[in-house]
Amino acid sequence: MTVNTDISAEQIDRLEDRARFVRLETIRLIEIAKVGHYSSVFSCAEIFASLYYDVMKISDDPNWPLRDRFLMGKGHAAVGLFPILADKGYFPEEWLDSYTRLGSPLGDHPDMRKVPGVDFSSGSIGHALSNGVGMALGGRMRDLDFTVFVMLGDGEMQEGQVWEAAISAASHKLSNVVAIIDRNGYQLDGKVDDVMAIEPLAEKWRAFGWEVHEVDGHDVVALTSMLRRVKADKNRDKPCCVIAKTVKGRGVDYMETEPGWHLGYLSPEDSEKARQTILNTRISGGTQ
Repeated sequence: MTVNTDISAEQIDRLEDRARFVRLETIRLIEIAKVGHYSSVFSCAEIFASLYYDVMKISDDPNWPLRDRFLMGKGHAAVGLFPILADKGYFPEEWLDSYTRLGSPLGDHPDMRKVPGVDFSSGSIGHALSNGVGMALGGRMRDLDFTVFVMLGDGEMQEGQVWEAAISAASHKLSNVVAIIDRNGYQLDGKVDDVMAIEPLAEKWRAFGWEVHEVDGHDVVALTSMLRRVKADKNRDKPCCVIAKTVKGRGVDYMETEPGWHLGYLSPEDSEKARQTILNTRISGGTQ
């Protein structure tokens, strides 16, 4: 199958605009909550944009059986996902204004029982991939053609059922599973490799029987081309892992690689400065 990996200038502008939208909405919603995960969202904003505005097969009907699934292990980044789901028509945009308020369906982590379009309720880290494996198996048993995308934080590699699920996916030759690692290098308590080293990460996934690719997670052209290609590859007899190299806090310079912004709050004045930085900065890759 020939896959068109050419991204038009118009589509590049669209994807970059949607990633900028994710960052701006994250700032706005955290103003409502008074505390939140800015930097965890900023590292994966281009991944959200690439999946929901190009790669994934979706509609505004969450019950459509052939839609691609998206499971987010690092559920604390839900504040960046909710604006996309509203933008795609899964629920009214007015819901966003109730983020984390008493009675709101939108909490700090996503709840699939309350939020249309959410395929996995997260809380404890490290369980998304095993759920994704189950969905992929179910799809194959029912002869349904969809792809399961599972986004995992790199700190998430240290816990939960990640490696048990990785063994299972390879054992069942689940070519309809794509794991995306948001490899920003940081977690709540500091650098991932200082807390518990996970390298050589690519070699570990290969050793578990996965096809592995590495890509700049902020370069929407490289990222989208890669995700299009691995989704379309129907000849692969194994699951696929895409290690997206990203920068925690990307887009607001004083947040980048500062673990203190894993969970924080900007004053109204600093929020406005961050907005202006995001509006006036074009992010087109660069993770080294």
